Amino acid sequence: MSTKNNSQPSEEVDLGQLFKMIGNAFQRLFQFIGSIFNQLFLAFVRFVFFLKKRALIFLIAAVAGLALGIYMDKTSPPIYKSSITVKQNYATGENLYGSISYYNGLLKDADYGVLASVLGVNEEISENIVGFDVDPVITDNDRVIMFDRYITGLDSLAASKVEYDAFIENIEDYKHSKQQISIKSKTRANFKAVFSNIVENINSNSFFKNEQAKDILELKQSKAALEQALAQSDSLQRTYKRVLEQQIDAKTNSEIGITFEGNNDKDKTREFDLYKNDIELRRELVNINRKLNDKANIIDSISSKQESGYVDNTRHLLGLNLKSKHYYLVLFTFLSFIVLMGIEFLKFLEQYKPED
Repeated sequence: MSTKNNSQPSEEVDLGQLFKMIGNAFQRLFQFIGSIFNQLFLAFVRFVFFLKKRALIFLIAAVAGLALGIYMDKTSPPIYKSSITVKQNYATGENLYGSISYYNGLLKDADYGVLASVLGVNEEISENIVGFDVDPVITDNDRVIMFDRYITGLDSLAASKVEYDAFIENIEDYKHSKQQISIKSKTRANFKAVFSNIVENINSNSFFKNEQAKDILELKQSKAALEQALAQSDSLQRTYKRVLEQQIDAKTNSEIGITFEGNNDKDKTREFDLYKNDIELRRELVNINRKLNDKANIIDSISSKQESGYVDNTRHLLGLNLKSKHYYLVLFTFLSFIVLMGIEFLKFLEQYKPED
């Protein structure tokens, strides 16, 4: 009896220590979270004071960049941009982007003779080219359609794990069917021939030509089979019509009225079923003819009426297309911010420099 009385206080002591340990753990957790928010607040305050302390430097850098941009706009020769949109009927995007990179590499190495021979132009035109660019032409609606097609091809379990934002972020630009090819040049030349040669270089690729030949052969065989089925269907309808007319003539000799639909399946007419079958066959034939037209070219060029070019002095910075004056304004401000932040960081490190 005394043994039981002695064990009960021991259990109460153990429970008390357990609750105390849990309370201390929660207290340390809250203190840790509070310290994170405190450090973030202090970092924000320091950043604000950093901007306030050096606001004059940022202002001077912005004004200097704006002045340089205006000066460059006034004195620099204009850059002309020509563009054309192409539609990829095959997965030629990677090849197209690789070709554009190759052309830019030739410009970087000043191999104007090689570039001229590749594009089928004289060397004078290639020397005036500043650069090539290619970008996808796609709308938000196109992205939704692509996502829907991708999801449709997956099973329900895999489709449930794919999110729209992740799909759009991970899809490569060259996979979009429509692409815009641009050429920047120092002179306002007609680059229609250049664009035609870029497209022809893709169309003449042996791999894609082989794929095109296989697809066209398959479509033509399907078309021939459908045309044969339509011919047989027409013949069957004519035969059925003659049989039906004979049945009607036989009935008119023995009956006053004519019944077109009997009381059983044997007597019912099937013209409408044959007619619906013809409609389906003709609809499929139209789709095949459309596919044949799409496969006629590996890549199609869409006329943009911009072969002669227009003035475009925009520059790329931080994913933005900026005019020259805005470009230098942002560039100078950004560079001054980076330099000053670097100086502040070095000063911060000096505080923890070990003593010699």
